Amino acid sequence: MARPGGGGLVGAVLCLLLGADTARAGDEIQVYNAEINPPGRFSLQLHGNYVPRGRAAPEHPGGLVPDGAWNGTPEFALGLTDFWEVGLYLPYAVTRGGDFAAGGAKLRTLVASPHAHDRRFFYGVNFELGYQPRLFEKSHWNSEIRPIIGWRRAPLEFILNPIVDVVLSGPRHTVDFAPAARLAYLFSSTWAAGIEHYADFGPIDDFESGGRRFQEVFLVGDYSGPKLDVDFGIGRGLTAGSDDWTVKFILGWGW
Repeated sequence: MARPGGGGLVGAVLCLLLGADTARAGDEIQVYNAEINPPGRFSLQLHGNYVPRGRAAPEHPGGLVPDGAWNGTPEFALGLTDFWEVGLYLPYAVTRGGDFAAGGAKLRTLVASPHAHDRRFFYGVNFELGYQPRLFEKSHWNSEIRPIIGWRRAPLEFILNPIVDVVLSGPRHTVDFAPAARLAYLFSSTWAAGIEHYADFGPIDDFESGGRRFQEVFLVGDYSGPKLDVDFGIGRGLTAGSDDWTVKFILGWGW
């Protein structure tokens, strides 16, 4: 969740990203901020994303139709050291027809600068390995490499996740570029609001044309309390290859 940090450079970088067409919808719509659980602390986050108006055709044969669908996942995480955390996702979806579908599982490991929420400059990288049925992904085995680069100077905070998705199974092992970014205003140590941008350029050796790229911008609000974290956002698609509207939320508990 967001905490105390901005400037002209931040705005310029965000504008470049917004001009580059993209965004991703799925079980998790989130910009990672390098904050992790302290050693021995366990947490649970519930991610939920609903598309009230979106694409009426799946991204691949046998895939989920975005329009009217609900995607989500419980995320379990455990802090191992002050710079290392591991996690597990169990994605699921509810189709527009009301059918429930399990989405396999994803394992992740995150290494980040210790006590990132107290730093002006912070960084990290998250590695993810997942197996999902065809309803969710065209290829069953996939991985994600998510660098985290952030800077804050109260009351502004800017975070960039230049994500790389790697297809590990199937006939074509592609490498996709799907950056995400966040610019937020920090009202206090517990409340923040801002803009998040999600993009998917497609394979790095054959980027999608501008109109076909999936791109969304979200207005978001965050609350980070001692026992509960809440993130809520409303997203708008910017291209013909995007969903028109998406609503997302994240509820998190730690103990």
